[in-house]
Amino acid sequence: MDHVPPGVCGIGAVTAYGWGRAALWNGLVSGTEAGGWVDGHGPAGRPGWVCLVPDGGDPTDGPSRFARALRAAVREAVDDGRRRGWRPGRVGLVHAVVLGEVDLWQDFYQRHGGRLAVHDYLALMPSTPLSSVMQEFGFHGPVVNVSAMCASGNVALLTAAAWIDAGVVDDVVVLATDLSCTPENTRHFVALGVGVTDVPPLEACRPFQPGSRGFPMGEAAVAMVLSRGAGRRYARLLGGAMTHDGYHATSIDPALPQVLRCVAEALAQAGVDGADVGYLNAHGPGTAQCDRAEAAVLDRLLGPDTWLYALKPLVGHCQGAAAAVEVAAAALAYEHGVVPAAPVRTRGAHPRLLDGAGPLLPRITVKTSLGLGGHNSAVVLGPPDTGPTG
Repeated sequence: MDHVPPGVCGIGAVTAYGWGRAALWNGLVSGTEAGGWVDGHGPAGRPGWVCLVPDGGDPTDGPSRFARALRAAVREAVDDGRRRGWRPGRVGLVHAVVLGEVDLWQDFYQRHGGRLAVHDYLALMPSTPLSSVMQEFGFHGPVVNVSAMCASGNVALLTAAAWIDAGVVDDVVVLATDLSCTPENTRHFVALGVGVTDVPPLEACRPFQPGSRGFPMGEAAVAMVLSRGAGRRYARLLGGAMTHDGYHATSIDPALPQVLRCVAEALAQAGVDGADVGYLNAHGPGTAQCDRAEAAVLDRLLGPDTWLYALKPLVGHCQGAAAAVEVAAAALAYEHGVVPAAPVRTRGAHPRLLDGAGPLLPRITVKTSLGLGGHNSAVVLGPPDTGPTG
């Protein structure tokens, strides 16, 4: 039987736009930045613009925004998948995460002096919310946390696809959670020269445009159901690849050997020619070195009719959940027939950079994600009817 690419058949999201994938989608296509001014996140403790997940969710899901957002995203994705005809088989869970339960660990040391009741201490463990998810739905496949900095969401998707291909599971809930924008973490990204909090995002974060200063800090929890089984799909996962620069803790190798190899291998693994790619959904944090690297990908590996867009000016840089937010947006784009591109604010932008939301053609999307420290990843997404149906 022909290889059947797995598809995304359920999506759940909690972002700075609000709780639910509808809030994410409506926010993106509005062209308006998520988040707002928050005390303590700007210079010298003044207000700064950050894209924080607002309070919400079910208090019984856990004592923190992290736990509540994680479980809400999974619940929405699973319910969505079932409504679209998915029937769970052997279900595993891959969780993309970098810093984890920041708020509760901060309180553990600073407010509670390292002392908690055992039940409260268990809420800090990375296994607890994932165990709660598996119990809620009666899933019994493998569960892992994966971490590749900002590339973690792509890596989780590729891990899930490998499990399905190997016959380890039938379906995977792919989850990414990052609610780590404390003033302390925000301050250090600003000190690194990449985070920007002193102006609204669209004034500072202008990927592939002159004068971009960096990115707004963001948070998100995103879940997707990946399956080869029945169900109406948002998109197909045709393939992907991962490499590592092995070069520097913060800088991309300027010769770009591993970035280019990653995308070339992703295209080959998906059986796709660069000329067939309609869209490059870029990592796009608005930094000079990332702009240069992804423009090289566009110019050297993809076709002259490939369009470029980035979402970080709108939803923020959601760190360990960044790639997952952007993959979910690309999948929703196929559903709605709209590319949710950020508006262009500067003359001299890359000539293939899309200016705001507009009609989407049913073509292939490459989603690149370049993580701090040299983590390179790319996934190749197609419309829901791409490839054999099995």
